[in-house]
This record gives sequence, C-alpha cells and structure tokens, in this order.
Amino acid sequence: MGSTVTHRVTLIDVVEDRGPKLRADARRNRERIIAAAREMYVEHGAEVPFDEVARRAGVGNATLYRHFADRGELAHRVILSVLERITEHGERAAAEESRAFTALRRFAHAATEERIGALCTLMSDIVDKAHPELIAARNRMEVLVESLMARSRAEGLLRADIGSGDLLVAITQLTRPLPGMGGCVANDRFAHRHLDVLLDGLRVPDPTPLPGAVVSIRDLENLKKEGEARPTRS
Repeated sequence: MGSTVTHRVTLIDVVEDRGPKLRADARRNRERIIAAAREMYVEHGAEVPFDEVARRAGVGNATLYRHFADRGELAHRVILSVLERITEHGERAAAEESRAFTALRRFAHAATEERIGALCTLMSDIVDKAHPELIAARNRMEVLVESLMARSRAEGLLRADIGSGDLLVAITQLTRPLPGMGGCVANDRFAHRHLDVLLDGLRVPDPTPLPGAVVSIRDLENLKKEGEARPTRS
C-alpha cells in the first residue's frame, strides 16, 4: 500500500485554487506544495517548518510563500484536498460497484491511505473548522458515507448498530501515529490489514450488542463543539 513520495506528488488530485486561474507552472507548484505538506504532516506532525515543506516539494521558499501566506492557510488546503479526494474516491466506488458495502470498503481504505488520523492535529490546532469550504467538504463526505451505510444495511451486509461516526472514529484510531514508532510511516503495513479485520467485523451476522448509541458524523461534530465550549481549568 505504501507509495513513494514521487508517485504521490505526481498523481495527487489536489483541489484547485478558488481565486483567479493559475498558470500551468504555478498550479503544478501549488499542487506539489500541498502534496509534500500532507506527506510531511503525516510523517512529522503539524509543526513541520515551511522550508522543509518547500524542500520536499522541490520549490524555493519564496514560491511557497507566494501561494500560502502562513501555516494555517497551507494546512487548510491540505485538509480540504484530503476530504475532497477521499469523497471523490467513494463516489467513484459507489458508481462502479454493484454492492454498496464494497464501495464503503473502498472509501474506508482511501481514507486510511490518506492517514486521516495523523492529520487530526491540523484540525485541532491551526485550521478554522468553521470555514465554509471545510463545512461543505465535510457535508459532502457525510452524505456519501450515510448513503453507502444505509444501502449496505438494506443489502443485509452491515450491522444496524453502527453509524458513520463510528466508522470515521475507527479509521482515525487506526491511522494515528503510534508512540515511539516514528509517526505513521512505521504503521503503514498494519493499517489496511487491521481495517479489513474491522470491516469484516461490521458484517458479523450475530454480533455482540454494543454499549451506547449509534454515532453519526454529525454527532461527532456536536461532541467536538461541546468539548470546545467547556471552560478549561486553570
């Protein structure tokens, strides 16, 4: 499942700038920067220096700053590109597969390949979660996953007590860096294997009853808002 940096940077489908149309060379530089930043966030966390991102992308620091004024703007584009990419992957799978559960499995593996758990620190630290672009991207992903899960239940292939939030939390946990293992890179050979174990568990015909209620993606958003609203102890 692992890919070289060159492969990812060349083939990555990055969301285009919402501003004026960029020249082809400027657009390629922008895409390389976003791809390189995602890789480095996964490997080293949110505090990667800008000059290291520029070096990985093969551009100068001035080029990076022309496209992204600060760390928050770059992180925003990385998160947006990942959300849009995994949703597009799931939408293609939904159109191509005769069984919704197979499409759901493809979506889950695409999210795992992006190492979404390793990118959570960007959302919690330096990205505006209420930005309209991110809200729209999350809503689009939510509609897709809820639809695939509803169809999978109708097919008799998905247990009824699992929601979209349960699935996203599980993928996030699978793709978080393990302590003392040098980030997610050392985790790569386990994540997809363990995901298949998890997905097969969702198909058990006589499952163990789960504690608590079914959790949707919207429930997760509400839980985050509640946590952020709680006063911190001094």
